[in-house]
Amino acid sequence: MPTDIAGAIAANLPYLRRYARALTGSQDTGDRYAAATLEAILAEEAIFKNETDPKVALFHAFHLVWASAGAPLGEAEGSLEMRAQDHMASLTPNTREALLLHTIEGFRFEEVASIMQIETAEAEELVEIAMREMENSVAGKVMIIEDEAIIAMDIRAIVEELGHQVTGIARTRTEAVELAAREKPDLILADIQLADNSSGIDAVNDILAQFDQLPVVFITAFPERLLTGERPEPAFLITKPYTETQVQSAVSQAMFFSSTETLLA
Repeated sequence: MPTDIAGAIAANLPYLRRYARALTGSQDTGDRYAAATLEAILAEEAIFKNETDPKVALFHAFHLVWASAGAPLGEAEGSLEMRAQDHMASLTPNTREALLLHTIEGFRFEEVASIMQIETAEAEELVEIAMREMENSVAGKVMIIEDEAIIAMDIRAIVEELGHQVTGIARTRTEAVELAAREKPDLILADIQLADNSSGIDAVNDILAQFDQLPVVFITAFPERLLTGERPEPAFLITKPYTETQVQSAVSQAMFFSSTETLLA
């Protein structure tokens, strides 16, 4: 593989891994498909279109692999997770892909169309459908870890508008652990840098030591720092400054993969 292609792929691989994980709801499954994409490019370099933007080319190659595999999800563990995945299976085909590509990864509609090999108008329509279907998505309890009051209030409003219940807002690692212990959430929305210079990542790891299988959406100005290939890494990640649609999309996708008892279909 030429050096320039290898460099382009390396620069954009963290974002492909983020996307693959959001699609599958699983770090392991998402990373397997990202790795399969690299193997496919090595085997047939032509699927990486040199004439297009490198990020678009990489995501296009991924979609060729993804489509050929039947767009699988991570394996469900337990009846509630299976119910969430059944709900996801009822969504209009290709809407989640288009939504994540546009809102989380920031591709323009014409780029989404190029990646998915559809018309631009269809890409726009798929995103519109996805936004409507999110209104009927799985609802549950969301815990927010954020030290900036205005941002925390904004996130809370977005989450509640989606129909979720916010269990509370924590500003520090200690507050977060105590809040989770008082009321187990279905999903955690966490900033990285907290008020007392503690880490949102450490707070989440403390909480996950108490509870298994909780999806987490991290919000950070430096997503590449969480996508290095070292463990642990998030399956759901959005970048500051975020948009309302990005938060809505990430929370709705992550909530599908929650396996706690309080989920409402």
